[in-house]
Amino acid sequence: MKIDLTDTTAGEINKALVRGRRAIGTPAVGMVLTLVIVTDEENAYDSLKAANDASREHPSRTLVVIKRVSRSPRDRTSSRLDAEVRVGADAGTGETVVLRLYGEAADHADSVVLPLLLPDAPVVVWWPVNAPLDPAKDPLGALAQRRVTDTYAAEEPVRELSARASAYTPGDTDLSWTRITPWRSMLAAALDQVTCEVKAVEVEGEEFNPSCELLAMWLADRLDLPVRRSLSSGPGLTAVRMDTSQGPIVLDRADGSLATLSIEGQPARAVALKRRDTAELIAEELRRLDPDDTYASALRYGVDRLDTVAQQTSETGTTAEPAAEPEPVEDAAKAPAKKAAAKTAKKAPARKATAK
Repeated sequence: MKIDLTDTTAGEINKALVRGRRAIGTPAVGMVLTLVIVTDEENAYDSLKAANDASREHPSRTLVVIKRVSRSPRDRTSSRLDAEVRVGADAGTGETVVLRLYGEAADHADSVVLPLLLPDAPVVVWWPVNAPLDPAKDPLGALAQRRVTDTYAAEEPVRELSARASAYTPGDTDLSWTRITPWRSMLAAALDQVTCEVKAVEVEGEEFNPSCELLAMWLADRLDLPVRRSLSSGPGLTAVRMDTSQGPIVLDRADGSLATLSIEGQPARAVALKRRDTAELIAEELRRLDPDDTYASALRYGVDRLDTVAQQTSETGTTAEPAAEPEPVEDAAKAPAKKAAAKTAKKAPARKATAK
């Protein structure tokens, strides 16, 4: 069921939600959170589709905020709110309100969204594109317990990731980090199978891919070792190689779906490691709404390296071709010297490298 409202108010939108629930025979509110999506018209459809798919696991009230840019000076001074209310089959398993803000209303989106939040329920704000550099200080971000961005969608992903590290606030997270959850799980499980000392680590993937950078930073943080970054044509992450005292451990994914895990003394195994769609990533992030301390630790651990890579990107303006021989990456441990972890990655550090 869809209800269109033109030049409306938050009060009228709440009344339309009540009418819609009664019309489809579900007067009770059964949502567990409010998901606020801040996007533009171009990306609104894909973002809303992903949110509707994720609502099968997390029934929620989804508020899509679209700030319309006025072209004429007269329109900029006027203020208008149009809304599209969806309930029932048109809104997944929750409720959806598409808000289009014109003129001055676009500068006060938080005042429009606040009356529409579910009472006594957590709030998650998601920026599919064009996220603020400091999500916690954004007016909409300040309403949320969890703020989700995606550095992969930025024009300069590594520079964006560096800004995220500098402005990190508990509750911030990134879909580029969510993408590497299966990699972290698989690598932690591989290290749990052998008692060894990790001597060297190499992460292979696309150049300036934020997920590759985050995985390298996580490994450097957990193992307290410099991590070598090598380049490939992708897609995304392609391989992680660890040189240990018991022989090499290699997780190789060349086609973006099926990977091969090789451990010295054991037969090679094929493991499912497909690239996941946005709905799966959002559903994973909504499973836990507490601060992600592992993400924060990895992000801050590698802030010096990110600044170096971002500066190189700005100076060249282009993406370099994959190097024939991988160049060593600066040890991300140079910035914070707070890590007092053991220098070896025996059983204890392997257990420390657990996935989120």
